[in-house]
Amino acid sequence: MPTLRFNALKKLPFINYRKDNFVQTPCKLSELYCQNVFSEEKMREYLTKEAFQAVMNAIQKGVKIDRGIADQVAQGMKSWAMTMGVTHYTHWFQPLTGATAEKHDSFFTPIEGGNRAIERFNGINLIQQEPDASSFPNGGIRNTFEARGYTAWDPSSPAFIMGTTLCIPSIFISYTGETLDYKAPLLRALHAVDEVATEVCQFFDKNVTKVTATLGWEQEYFLVDSALYQSRPDLVITGKTLLGHAPAKGQQLDDHYFGSIPTRVMNFMKELEIECIKLGIPVSTRHNENAPNQFELAPMFEEVNVAVDHNSLLMDLMARIAHKHHFHILFNEKPFAGVNGSGKHNNWSLSTDKGENLLSPGKNPKKNLQFLTFFINTIKAVSEYSDLLRAGIASAGNDYRLGADEAPPAIISVFIGSQLYSVLEELEKVSEGKLTSDEKYGLKLNVVGKIPEILLDNTDRNRTSPFAFTGNKFEIRGVGASANCAETMTIMNSIMAHQLRIFKVEVDTLIENGLKKEEAIFNVLREYIKQSKNIMFEGDGYSQDWVEEAERRGLNNLRTTPEALERELDERFISMYEKLGIYTQREIEARNEIKLEKYSGIVGIEARVLADIARNHIIPSALKYQNRLIENVKGLKEIYGEKFRELAKEQLSLIESISENVHQIKLGVDELLSAKEKARNISNHQRQAEEYCQKVKPIFTKIREASDSLEMMVDDELWPMTKYRELLFTK
Repeated sequence: MPTLRFNALKKLPFINYRKDNFVQTPCKLSELYCQNVFSEEKMREYLTKEAFQAVMNAIQKGVKIDRGIADQVAQGMKSWAMTMGVTHYTHWFQPLTGATAEKHDSFFTPIEGGNRAIERFNGINLIQQEPDASSFPNGGIRNTFEARGYTAWDPSSPAFIMGTTLCIPSIFISYTGETLDYKAPLLRALHAVDEVATEVCQFFDKNVTKVTATLGWEQEYFLVDSALYQSRPDLVITGKTLLGHAPAKGQQLDDHYFGSIPTRVMNFMKELEIECIKLGIPVSTRHNENAPNQFELAPMFEEVNVAVDHNSLLMDLMARIAHKHHFHILFNEKPFAGVNGSGKHNNWSLSTDKGENLLSPGKNPKKNLQFLTFFINTIKAVSEYSDLLRAGIASAGNDYRLGADEAPPAIISVFIGSQLYSVLEELEKVSEGKLTSDEKYGLKLNVVGKIPEILLDNTDRNRTSPFAFTGNKFEIRGVGASANCAETMTIMNSIMAHQLRIFKVEVDTLIENGLKKEEAIFNVLREYIKQSKNIMFEGDGYSQDWVEEAERRGLNNLRTTPEALERELDERFISMYEKLGIYTQREIEARNEIKLEKYSGIVGIEARVLADIARNHIIPSALKYQNRLIENVKGLKEIYGEKFRELAKEQLSLIESISENVHQIKLGVDELLSAKEKARNISNHQRQAEEYCQKVKPIFTKIREASDSLEMMVDDELWPMTKYRELLFTK
C-alpha cells in the first residue's frame, strides 16, 4: 500500500493533465443541444404524422400507444439512431439498487437461408423487454421461481444515445405486476398531483387544464485523483474513507465556493457540459463547493420525470468522463470525516399549462390568493407527513451528513422568511365564517395585495433548514448526493396531491354551506396555518436550542436510518399511498425491507473493510515503526548504559503510545467482527438494521480514533494510507 501511495504522489506533478486533457468547446452549446436525443424535432422528421401525434398524445395526455403505431415509432427511432452510428438498443431503467440498469441488444439480425443480415427493431422491442429480475432486490415481492421482470417504454421521457447504444427510458415491473423501480411510482404521483392541482387551480382560472411538477436539482460531488483513489481500499470498496486524520487546513482561509476552478477540473467540467448538452440536460451552473476538491453542477429546472432521468443519467456520465481526466468521482454523502459532505438539493414547484408558477406570487390579489393556497397547502402537507419526508432521505451515507453542522438537521422544519411569516399571521386572524367588509378590504389591500412588494426584499435563505422557501419554489435540502431524486419527488408530489384533495373537499363543503368561494378558501387556509405553526422555524437549525425546542413542539428527531424507516410503515402513510394509487401495501413493505437490507449491507461491508485495513495495514505499519524505535532505544542503551532512559524518554513514550493504540485497535476489531456476526444472524430486517446501527457502528469510532492517533505518530514513509491532505489538496 505505501508503494501505491508514493508512486502516485511521485508521478502526479510530472503529468501534464492541463495539456493532455485540454477540452475545446467545438461550437456554441446551443447548437449541440439535444444532438443525441430523440427530441420532438427529431420525431417530426423521422415519424409519420400519425405516429408523431400518438407519441405527443402519450406525453401530454397519457394516451396509450397501440402496437401498430409502436411499430411505426420503432422504425423511425431506429432510422434516426442508425444515422448516429448506433448498433445496439437497451431499455434504460432505475431499479432499487440505486444505479441505472441496462441490457443491450443488437439491431443486427441474421436472415435464415442465406449469408445475409439486416438491422431489425420493431414495436415489441420498443415497448417491452424482459431483463433477469432475479439480479435485483426483490423485497419479498417475487418468489425465486417467478424471478422475472418486464421493462416498459416511458414515452414521456425521450430516448437518447450513449456511445453506440440507443437508450429507451423505461419502467420496471415484476412478473406479478408490482413496481420494482423508482420511475413507475413517480409517474403515478405526478399524475395524482396534476389531477387535483388542476381542480384547485380552477378556483382561480377555469382555463387551466394541466399542472406540472418541476424539479431543479443541485448535484454536489468530490473529485480525487484516480491513482490516489486506488491506493485507498476503503474508497474503492465503500466510496468513503473509514480512516484518516483531519488535515491541518480544511476549508478555512480560502474562499473555496467563489474561488477559481482548478484547470484540470475545468477540463473535466467542460467535457461534461458538452456531453450533457448533447443529451438534453440543460446544465447552467458549475462552481467549487465549500470543501477542498468538492464541486457542484446544476441545471435549469425541468418537468420532474425528465429531471429525475437526467440526474440519474448525469451521475453515470460524470463517472465516465471523470475517468478520462484521471479522476474518480465520489457521490458518497460523507466521504471525509470532519469535512463538508455532499447533498443534492431538490428545488420543487408546480406550474400550469398557462406558464404560471403556482409558488410564485402574482401581480394582483386574486393571483396572490392562488399563491397562498398552494404555499400554505405545501406547508400543511409537510407538517402532516414530515416523518415520511425524513424516511425518503434516509441512507447509511446521509446519516453521517444530516445534522453535522454543514447540512440540515434530521428534524424536518419549514423556513419561509419573516416577512411571509407575518403574512400568515395576518391571515390567521381572519374570523370564522363570512368575512366582514373591513376584513375583505384589509386582506386584499394590506396582506394579499402586497405580497409581490414584500418579496422584492425577501429574507435570506436559511441554509440550516431542510425545507426552505426561496421566493418561487421550495428547496428540499436534506437529499443525499448519491440518492435517486425520484424517491423524494414521489413523496413530495404524493403528499401534495393528498393534501390538495382534502383542501378541495373542505372548500367545496363550505361553499355548499353558503360561504362565497373566497371566504371558504380563507377559512380553510386560516385553520391550516394554525395546524402547521409547529413546523415553521426561522432560526438556527444547527443549534442544540432548536433540538430542545423541536422536542417541545412535538417534532420528531429521527437521527438514524433505522429510526426513520420504522416510521415509514405508519398506517397513515400506507393509507395515503393506497388512496392515491401510488403503492400497494405490499409494495411499500417490500421497499422498506429493501432499504433496511441495503443499510445493513452497507454497514456490514464497512465493518469488514475497516477490520481488514486495521489488521492488515495499520497494525503492521505501526509495529514496524515501533521496532525502529525499539532498535533506537537499544542503541542508546548500548552506548550510554543506564543514562539511556533520560535520553530515550520520548522514544519510550512513543513505544508505549503505539502499543496502547495497537491494543485498542486489536480489541476494537475483535469486538467489531463479533458484533457484525451477531447482527448478520438476525432475521428481522428492522431489528437487524437497528443492531448494525446501535451495536456495530459505534465501534467504528473506537478503531478510527486509535488509527488516527497512530497516523500522527508513525513515520510518514511507513504509513500505508494516502492521507487527507493528499486526497483533498492534490489538484
